[in-house]
This record gives sequence, C-alpha cells and structure tokens, in this order.
Amino acid sequence: MSTDLLPPVAPEVLAEAVEHLTARLRKKLDAAVEGCATGATPAERAADGTVTIRFGEDAVVTLRPGPGGAVDTAERAACTCLLAPRCLHRAAALGAAPLADAPAAPEPEPEAEADPGRPAAAAPATGMEGPGGPAATTGPAAAAGGPENPSGGAEARPPALTAAQTAAADALWRAGAEALAAGATAAGAVVQAELLRAAHSARVAGLPRAEAATLRLVRGLRSARERSGNHRLSDLAASFLELLQTAALLASGTADPAWTGTSRRAYRPGGHLRVYGLCREPVLTATGYGGVVTHLLSQDGGRHSLSDVRPGGLARAKGAGSASVVLGGAALDHAGLARGGLRIAGATVSPDGRLGAGRGVQAHPMPGIPWTSEPAAALFARPAAEAVAAQLAAPDPDGAGPALLGCDVTVLGPAGEDLLVREDRPGGPVLRLRAAHPHPELPHLENLRRIASHPGLALRVLGRPDLDRAATLRPLAVSPVPGAAYTLRLPDGLLGRADLGYDRLQGDNFPPRSAAPQTPPAEPGPDPLAESPLWRADRLLESGVAGGRRAVAEAGRGPEPLAAYGPLRRAGFTTAAELAADLAAEADRRPRDAFGRLTDPSADAYAWAWLAAATHLAAARRALVAASWA
Repeated sequence: MSTDLLPPVAPEVLAEAVEHLTARLRKKLDAAVEGCATGATPAERAADGTVTIRFGEDAVVTLRPGPGGAVDTAERAACTCLLAPRCLHRAAALGAAPLADAPAAPEPEPEAEADPGRPAAAAPATGMEGPGGPAATTGPAAAAGGPENPSGGAEARPPALTAAQTAAADALWRAGAEALAAGATAAGAVVQAELLRAAHSARVAGLPRAEAATLRLVRGLRSARERSGNHRLSDLAASFLELLQTAALLASGTADPAWTGTSRRAYRPGGHLRVYGLCREPVLTATGYGGVVTHLLSQDGGRHSLSDVRPGGLARAKGAGSASVVLGGAALDHAGLARGGLRIAGATVSPDGRLGAGRGVQAHPMPGIPWTSEPAAALFARPAAEAVAAQLAAPDPDGAGPALLGCDVTVLGPAGEDLLVREDRPGGPVLRLRAAHPHPELPHLENLRRIASHPGLALRVLGRPDLDRAATLRPLAVSPVPGAAYTLRLPDGLLGRADLGYDRLQGDNFPPRSAAPQTPPAEPGPDPLAESPLWRADRLLESGVAGGRRAVAEAGRGPEPLAAYGPLRRAGFTTAAELAADLAAEADRRPRDAFGRLTDPSADAYAWAWLAAATHLAAARRALVAASWA
C-alpha cells in the first residue's frame, strides 16, 4: 500500500491511538506501520476519500476524512476487529498516514486586529553553561540576542506565562529529551506518539510555536526512518535544536508571552501606503503548494510582499507569475506589479510585511521605479558584508528568513551549478550565486548558466543571502550596472531588470563576447566554514541524532576523542571542544545500583549537554559565515 493513498491524520488522533495500546502491542507497532507503508496490507480509496485497509479477513480499518480532508477525530478511524478501537491495526494505519498540519484559528477582520504579532525567532544563544546550566533558560533576550520587549518600547515586562503553559512546555521538553536520547533509529511510532501528545497539550495551552516545532521534528524523524531522499541529518539536528530551545525557554516560566507564537498571521492597520515592485519569486514547496511572492518597497524603505500560494505544485508556481493581483480591486497582475506600483488606502500589514486583502483595502496601480531611483537604490548602496552581518546579529522576529540585499558584481565564471562573482568594491569578496530554486523547469539554473558564460559581465543583483553557507547569495533578479560598458542589455518593457525565476535571458540580452574585459580565472574565495574543524563536533552531535545517546557514548570512549578535539583546540575553538567532551562524558554516565538498575534514568542532563553544544556550534557557524563576506 502506498502511503499516498492515506488521508492525513491529526497528531492528537494518532497519539491517542498509541496511548491505548498495551505494552505488548506497542512492541509490535513499528513493524505493523512498516507493513502498511511497504504494501504488505492492501488498501482501497473510494471516490469520497474514504480509505479501507485490510489486515486480514476479520480486520478492516476504515479512515474517513472530515471536511478539511484529514482524520481529525477518533471516530473517523474504525476497525472491525474485536479489540477495536484499542487495536494494533487501527494504530498502525494511523501511524502510516501523513501528519496533518495544526488547524489554524480563523483570521479576524484586519481592521479589528490587535495581535502583537509573532515572536522573535530563537537565534542561537551563546550563554549555555552545560548540563543543567541555568543560563540556558534565562529569558528570550539571551536566546534571541535581542531585547526582552519585542516591540522595542520601554514599557514594563508582560506577565509571566500561565502555569498550564509552563507545564505543557515542561512536558514537551521531557518528550524531546527522550526522543533525542533514543535517536532516529529508535524513535519509532511510540516515541513519536509521545511527542505528538506533548504537541497537542502545547496547542491546548496556547503554545502554537512549540507545537509547530514538534510537528517538524516528528516529520523529520519519519523521513530519517524511511531513509527519504530529502532527509539530512543536519536538518534533523536543527529541528531538535529548535524544539529544545523553545521548550526550555517556555518551561522556565520567565519567557515573554510573545514566545508562545500565534496560530494565524496577524494583520494590523497600515494606513495609506505607496509601494513599488522589486521582483517576483516563484514558490514551490515539498507539500504540493505553488505560487508567487512579489517583493515590494514602500516610500520610506519598508519591506513588503504580496503572495499568492495555493495547492498546485509546479504548474501553479509557473503560472502564478502572471496571475492577477488579489488586493483591493487592483487591475494588475504579478508581472506588472513587480515592475509597477500600488497606491493602497486602508492597508493591512502583517508583522513580516505581508499585505492583507481585508474588506476595507482599496488599491490603485501607479508607475514603478527603476532600481537606480530611491527607495530601491538604497538596497545597493550598502556593502553586502555589512548587510549580512546585520542580519546575522539580529533575530528573525517573524520567521520570514533573510531579507533581500543588493550588490553590484563582476562575473568570474561557473563553479559547478553555481556562479562565481566578485563584489565591485575595493577588496570586495568573491561570492557564490546559487539558484534560488533548483527545479529544472524553473529558469533559475538556465539563467545562471547563461550569465556564467560571459566572464567580465557587470551585473546588479538582488537576492537573499544564504546564512548557512559561506559567502553565498541566492539571486532573485538582475539588472544592468549603470554606466558599465560590458553589462546586460534588457528591453525597456522589463524596466531594466529580469526576474530569474520567470524571465529567460536570451542571447541578445548580452553584449558581444569580443567586448569582454580581461578577468582573472574563476576561483572561489576562502571558505572559513569549510576550513574550520567544527565538523568534528558536528559529527558527534549528528551521530547522537541518528543513533541516540548510545552512539555518542561509543564515540566518546577510547583515545579517539582526544585526537578528534585536538584540532578544535589548536584552531581556537576551545569552547566547542569542551562542550563536545562534556556531551560524550554525559552520554556515557549511566550510574547503576547493585542490582544493575539505572539510578538516574532521566535524559534531562544529556539533553542539556547536547543543547549547549548545538547552540554554541550554531553561533560559531554564523560567525564564520559573517567572516566569509568580509
């Protein structure tokens, strides 16, 4: 049976089904789930979406999705066996089905919206003191690197979280710690159900941010156990880090209530706005959504965006670039808006700059501006290194990701699928331009290949820095450099710029190669991230994510750790070496009594040690990324 046949299942429904199993049946659950996923149990799907899975002559499980397309209540999953609903068949079918997203609260009218917005993202902290260290939960300012008051004002600190919220966060911490100690290889359906039960408690207590982090972790564990092609241990480690950081902060009871998150996008009145298009960006997700985001800039330099993302995958991502703009009756499409502008009355704006389409919004088209005019020109006036350093130093308050930055560059040549360029500033760094989306049916890769075939080409680039890689920019749009002799030639209808995700550059958009200036051979700049020995500590953390506490303990035995952490100390990463050694020692600390029973079975101290090391390494990597741009 293909799991594609199964409807998504609400996390709490799966958690309840596993909770009702006896200890004997729980031991058989992983094998039963795997049998469902590999086709050992036949299944049929009816026209109304109902799926029946046959486990034998006397056991047939029926999954009936609700109006939202998911099995959202226990009554929608039934089995015909005598043990139902506390049976292995029903739990296995639910465990093999994909997880449904958390239900979003209904969005109120923007005119009445007064939500303070989403919280600051948990950026890596450097104050972790090790296992059980109090500095790990000293408040959001320590974790996010910013002020405790997210609004930036001087008013008094809001009241602490409720007892129910701190209890839910504490339960989430314990579930996350146990999953980390087990590792992906042992984190089967039972461990995942414990996480899902804690996630449901977090939702009930009003902690949507913690719930979302938990669901991402469970999906990551499933991908790891299924050996999915999209699975990466580094991504799973990042999911563990996000969950443990958030849970620890909330469980302390001293966190700002803004750290609880919000289950819907909050829009607030934005008054009258004049916004100008910068570029379009196709959106294509692994869950089948596709569309476009048009990036905009207001007269005062404020960043805004207008998105149109719906189910539809690649076809919709390609077609949405020219779809009509749904905002206040504006007779404009996204292609026109990317090079035009809007005058908006009664605007509504989310904390991350997205424009809402509330009832009172009225929008009228107006002419756009070239990148050489203000406020767009300011995006290219600042050195890229300064812009990246500012983004790395500040928290991401709304989870929107890196902000757009612009720079003038000279093309050096290809580097595999990437493009090497040098920023046109005295002592400018060599940057790597990587496709914003690598799908072969989107023109990102093709456009970069065409540009790479013209060394010496002067180019103005607008893109998003990749904060996880050294000196890497993901370009969204390009334009000629004003006053440059050897640069792009774009028709007037494009307003002097091309969206790399939608516009395909042709031969007549480039100057003749005979006019190309002499350029040095294309060589990537120094990569302090790749050259550092931090990978040695990363490997220890990722081995724990994959194999659990036992794998870390095995790696820490014998003389090998001394040889592994020596390069860290010699390179100046003494704190990373100490934290890695502490983690290995804590993983191997399993005191037992005279009868061989564990005297301290809790995974709490081990989770603290892992979190301290992971948080420090994340901060160290970001410092190296910032250095690569300088």
